[in-house]
Amino acid sequence: MEAVAQAAAREAFRLARAGRVDEALKFAERAVDGAQVCLPAHGFLASLLLKLGRPDEAERIVAQAVELAPGGADAYDGLANISMALGQHDRANALYQRATQLAPNDPRFWYNLACSERSLGRLIEAEAACDRGIALDPSQYPTYLLRSELRVQHSSANHIEELQAQLARARGDYRALIFLGYALGKELDDVGRFDEAFRWFAAAAKARRSRLVYDVATDEGKLRRIAEVYTRDFIARPRGAQAESQAIREHSRYIFIVGLPRSGTTLVERILTGLANVRSNGETDNVSRALLATTSGSGDVFERVAAADADAIAAEYARLAGSGIDGSRIIEKLPMNYLYLGAIHRVLPEAKLLLVRRSPLDSCFAMYRTLFAAGYPFSYDLAELGRYYSAYEQLVNHWRAVLGDRMHEIVYEDLVHEPNRVGRAIAAHCELQWSESAIDIQRNTSVSLTASASQVRRPIYGNSSGRWRYYRRHLEPLIVTLRDHAVPVPT
Repeated sequence: MEAVAQAAAREAFRLARAGRVDEALKFAERAVDGAQVCLPAHGFLASLLLKLGRPDEAERIVAQAVELAPGGADAYDGLANISMALGQHDRANALYQRATQLAPNDPRFWYNLACSERSLGRLIEAEAACDRGIALDPSQYPTYLLRSELRVQHSSANHIEELQAQLARARGDYRALIFLGYALGKELDDVGRFDEAFRWFAAAAKARRSRLVYDVATDEGKLRRIAEVYTRDFIARPRGAQAESQAIREHSRYIFIVGLPRSGTTLVERILTGLANVRSNGETDNVSRALLATTSGSGDVFERVAAADADAIAAEYARLAGSGIDGSRIIEKLPMNYLYLGAIHRVLPEAKLLLVRRSPLDSCFAMYRTLFAAGYPFSYDLAELGRYYSAYEQLVNHWRAVLGDRMHEIVYEDLVHEPNRVGRAIAAHCELQWSESAIDIQRNTSVSLTASASQVRRPIYGNSSGRWRYYRRHLEPLIVTLRDHAVPVPT
């Protein structure tokens, strides 16, 4: 019986890798049929159900699996990953802890536990888990970067010498250069050694860029094409009889926070989730999934999306995003949804659109010094970063022209210096009741999975504004590119 289950699990994995998820599901179900012990196959089955848009069934599988006889560490680690995706973060943390108890000498599980602890705001526990993983295997390079990002390092308490020594030992290993380089750059920046910090930011970014197949001209063309398709006339075109329906009016429960990464979108999310009856889905691909799920016909993807049935897209998005419990408002905070602002407004005309922007050089440098898990390939070369930023600004100017006051703009520098005034204006745009307590973001206990997960555990601060000036002489390729593309930058 066990051999049959293992064979079914292998076949399910093979089919899933080939993109045949529906077929894979049948074998994954066979792999756990009659199981008395918690298996890795339970987590895999739940992951397939999630891919197929069946979260309730995925939740049922996880809930049943954790009640079975104890399994191995991999089984609980897999269930924890699915629990994170389902928004069950406390359960995920408990499962990650269980994995470390069952396999205390496996550094993978300590890293995952550290990520979970950080998302819950338990930064001391996260650092302890990082230290445990590094002690077990010094070549677990992502763990060093995670640890460096957990707190502001000080001249009397940092890991600079350890990181320098590890980089020397790992010379020639590009992964070490990427993760350790960003970690060392971050810690040197924290202690004010800016020239040294830039050296490592640049080396790590160059190593990351060398492994990417990317042409910024392609992205420039895509952003221009979006503006060509989503014209003022197209967005304003009547949708017919359903335009006044109850379903359309209910779309006002959705709040989209967009902007370039590291521009302050997470800060806005934290402030809003500090208000009554507001929850966040985090950074999901619900918008793009809903748009692409309903496209057909000829033309490029932009034309097909624009021609798709708006009501069908809205229904699919609502299914993916979930309903507002007791009338609660739902935030979608994926920075790159700025690409879809026209489509979002066309499909969900009552949804609230919030665009966060930051001064160009602070915005660009904040991206350049960050290692992203995925996406944003333009951020690892200063000249490419400048070109993309210019294309982004042109698209934002287009959205300003066609959306008008439907899109509420938030200036990051204003937000951090006058959070009460700016926060009140954001709440008013979203038709939410304002409370000054919302700006005490360090008291907000909700989960954060973004690159700012550690920063949002501190009170609002403004000392990152103007930080690019410490690096002025190193940023010349960026500054020249921005000026060549008519983006205003300080002299």
